[in-house]
Amino acid sequence: MDYPKTRKEAQQKSAAHYFTGEPCKQGHIALRKTKGACVECLKMEWAAAAKTRAAYFVAYNKREEVKDSKHDWYLANKEQVVQLAKTRPSSDKKLYQSRWKAKNSVWVKADTKARRRKHRQATPHWLTREQKGEIRQLYQIAITMSRTTGEPYVVDHIVPLRGEDVCGLHVPWNLRVVTREENLRKSNKHVDAT
Repeated sequence: MDYPKTRKEAQQKSAAHYFTGEPCKQGHIALRKTKGACVECLKMEWAAAAKTRAAYFVAYNKREEVKDSKHDWYLANKEQVVQLAKTRPSSDKKLYQSRWKAKNSVWVKADTKARRRKHRQATPHWLTREQKGEIRQLYQIAITMSRTTGEPYVVDHIVPLRGEDVCGLHVPWNLRVVTREENLRKSNKHVDAT
């Protein structure tokens, strides 16, 4: 695009930008806004302001009255929030999850270790080799169903390992293959599997 060479020329043509080819005070050779400064200088200012705002909002969101206010708003608008979450594309959800996991890798590792430890502790030493094979087979079925249907399947503990009221065992008769969505809906509650 052919830009005006001076601010005056840009104002006469009602152009948003002009380009002199000369460096600004900071040394940038870039477009300049007709009603402002060098575009690169503005980008630097915006980035600095964004950091300042981010620090402010981190502190602001930690205040108890703000947490209470947000919680009250959520309770008042829960149906709308849930509906919006359901309509969000799965690609957006996956992107959010991967970013969250990258930022919180320590928590993810700790949770994974705790889950594995809970599986070990919940697996009785008296299980036979055949019963351990049945457990592996259930996980293999979940993998196969996920691949063939395109919908994610998981192995669910009927009586959860980390339940609210009771904790189950990691044994074949306490396991079933269900969709991930159904498993997330159930969470760590004990529901009748029939």
